[in-house]
Formats: sequence, C-alpha cells, structure tokens
Amino acid sequence: MKILVLGLLLGLSLPAQAPPAGEELSLRQAIQEAGPSAVDFIRAVESHLAKYPNSPLRAELELNVAKAALETRDDRRIILYGERVLARQPGNLPLLEGVARALLASTDKDAAARALKYARRLEADLRKTGQAKPPGGVSAGEWREELDREVGKALLLQARASANLGQAEDALRLARQSYDAWPIAEAARENARLLARSGQLEEAIRRYADAFTIPDSTARDFERASDRAHLGELYLKLKGSETGLGDLVLEAYDRTAALVAGRQSELRQLDPNAHLSDPMQFTLTGLEGGKLALSSLRGKVVVLDFWATWCGPCRYQYPLYEEVKKRFKDRPDVVFLSINADDDREAVPGFLARNNWDRRAIYFDDGLLGALDISTLPLTVVIGKRGQIESRLGFAPDRFVEMLSSRIQQALGNP
Repeated sequence: MKILVLGLLLGLSLPAQAPPAGEELSLRQAIQEAGPSAVDFIRAVESHLAKYPNSPLRAELELNVAKAALETRDDRRIILYGERVLARQPGNLPLLEGVARALLASTDKDAAARALKYARRLEADLRKTGQAKPPGGVSAGEWREELDREVGKALLLQARASANLGQAEDALRLARQSYDAWPIAEAARENARLLARSGQLEEAIRRYADAFTIPDSTARDFERASDRAHLGELYLKLKGSETGLGDLVLEAYDRTAALVAGRQSELRQLDPNAHLSDPMQFTLTGLEGGKLALSSLRGKVVVLDFWATWCGPCRYQYPLYEEVKKRFKDRPDVVFLSINADDDREAVPGFLARNNWDRRAIYFDDGLLGALDISTLPLTVVIGKRGQIESRLGFAPDRFVEMLSSRIQQALGNP
C-alpha cells in the first residue's frame, strides 16, 4: 500500500521491485518538501539518487527529472536525463524534440550528430503516428494540423543539425521541407539564414520578407523586428538603397497570406470546423453520417443539449429534455438538437438502443464543445434567431423543464 501511495504522490509507474521502506520514506519527504517547484523537485530527486544509486525507482525518477528539465529549460539536464530515458524509451516524442533542441544550443559536432539522430527518429515516429486514426475527441483536421506542425519542427531541427555539421545542401533542403510542412516565421527565418550564409542573397531577402510578414501567432515582436533588420541589411547590401523594398514586402505579405489561407482551406476539406469560433458556422455529423450546417438554422431558436453515454446526470435529465421538446413540437421556429460528446462514437448507437432513447436529431459535437467552452455535462445552450447565445443551463433537475421552457420563450420574443 505504501508504494501505491508513493506512486500516486509522484505520478510514477510502479516499479517491478518496491524500494526499501527507508528509501520510500526519504523520497516521500523530499518530494513533499520540494512542493510544486520543478527546480526544487529536480534537486530533491538528484539528492535522492545520489544517496540511493541502485534505487528500483531510478528509471521513473530520471524520466520525471527529464520532464521537469523540459519545463525549466535546463539544457544540461535535458540532455543528461533525456538521453538516458531515450535509451530505454526511444519513442518518447517530447524528449526526442527536447533533447535535439538542447544539443543544438552548442555548435559542437558530436552534439549536432546526436541531435540529427534524434530529430530523424522524431520525424519517422511522427509520420508513423500520422498513419493511425485520430485519437478520440480529435478531428481529422486537428490531427493533420498537429502532425504537420510537429513534422515541421523535426525537419527544422534536422536542418540546424546539418548546418552545424557543415552539410550546407542538406541543411537548405531540410529547411525548405520544414517550411513546406508547416509554414511559420521560424522556418522562413531558418531558410533565409542558410541562404544568406551560402551567398544566395536574392532568395534570402525573399525568405526574410516571408518571416516578417507571414501570419503566425507564435512569432514574437522582437523576432519580427530582427527579421526586418536583417531584411533591410541584406537588401541594402545587394541593391545599394531600400528603394523597392516596400513593394517586395507587400508581395511577401500577399504570398504568405495566400499560403496560409490555402492551408486552412485544405484543412477544411478534412474538417469543415477548423479554426471556427462562431458555433453557428459549424457543420455537425449526424448519428447516421449525414451533415448539418448550423448556419442553415438561422432565423430559428436552436436548442443544443450536450450529453454523453458515461454521464449519469445526462440520463436523469433526458426525460425532462424530452418533455420540453413536446411543449414546442408545434413550433417550426424552434429546433432541438441532441449533441453527443463521447470520444468513442461507436458506443452511442448501442447506448441509445439499450435505453430506448430517441435516435432523431442526434449529432456529434465535432469541436462545438471547445467553441462554446463547455467543460461539464449535461449542458443545454439556447441560441437565438440571429445566432447569439441566449442562455446556458446546467444540471438543475428540479427546475429544468420550467427554466428551459421559459428561456426558449424569451429567445422567441427577441427579434
């Protein structure tokens, strides 16, 4: 029981062999004294491992120190503990990226070679992961976007490692591939830097202009300022003045804006709800696979009832919701939609059959929970005729029928 408590305290997997009672007590006290500080946690664990070098918890403790080092951006410990963990868990994606980045903080050739190895492994594992179905609750568009982003990072790390190893052509090729996979300012900047180093100033200027103008929420102000400075310096060096630079920047703005818009359009082919925040712009997937564009319901009061098969209160509320539906059955300007939030959609038809629930007007949330910032179930949302949120009603069984009926009536009275 004691080792179970320790595992819960540390968030560790249970080792094959439990530590001696004295070690367990010492570790528990050290962790409790460290509190929520990642830095103090690292110190406490290192002191513990120095005292108990043969601890059966060593592997798990080193993993947690590596995670804490990522949090504190401690490159030395990221490398030290991260490489130990990767020797045991070669598919740990966060550590593959973190260790590669930390190794590239220096220009040492050996460090660059190790970074290249980890970045290649990271890319290969990501591409293999991309062949699988999206995990539950993740749309096809979100899955594609996340994988593209991470593959872009892996390729960028490879480009930097190759440059540190003096492999200029490989570095440029990988930097271009990174930008193609995930076009962001950092990738454009790396392309520009490598092009400038190789003497290709015309193309380097274009890439610095891309880095300066591309829509990228991760780009920081000082980085934009640095891109502008490098752009001006190279342009002045090549042209002798900044005449025409403004036109070049405008061309870059048009080029990068079109690129980002094109990617978003491509993502919407996979996920029509990608990057949407207005719930009435969402398209929902029905229980039988059909699609419903909520925009087609503008001019009506729309009642969205969010539930899940695992939600006990949802079962209690179901007959109450059905009673409200009956009250408005003769109102064509009131639409009731049942929105399921299960990760495992295949479990829903069986649940409906076992509980004899109405299968009509049932749709999956398809990201709508996030757009509406819903974190608890059941929740009922009333949307007015102009698409505005009129009301949000949580679990209130004693008053649910009257409260929801009243709020629908209020929404009907609002023009």
